[in-house]
Amino acid sequence: MLTYKGYTGHVEYDDESGIFHGEVLDTRDVITFQGTTVDGIERAFRESVDDYLEFCQERGEEPDKPFSGKLVLRMSPELHHKVFIKAAKSGKSLNRWISDTLESA
Repeated sequence: MLTYKGYTGHVEYDDESGIFHGEVLDTRDVITFQGTTVDGIERAFRESVDDYLEFCQERGEEPDKPFSGKLVLRMSPELHHKVFIKAAKSGKSLNRWISDTLESA
C-alpha cells in the first residue's frame, strides 16, 4: 500500500507484462497508475493523485473523499441486542463501544 495526501494506493505486479499497476482505493473516482520499478510506481502514484487534485480544482469540484465517518451496519436483531448490552455494561454509547472495539482490533 502507498499513501500520499490522504489517499491510499494498492499495487499489484503483472509478471506477464513486467509492470506494476495500481489503483487509488479511497475514492469512487477511478485513479490508476503504473510503472516498471518500485520508484517508478511510487512516482506514478503521487503524480496520479496530483493530477486528480489539479483536475478537480480546474473544474471547481471537491475531490472525492467518500469517508464521512458514518457507517451503516446491518446485523441480526439478536446481535444488535447483544452489542447494545455490551456497550451499556461498559458505560458507553453503542457508537463509542463499536468504535473503541474496532480501534483495538
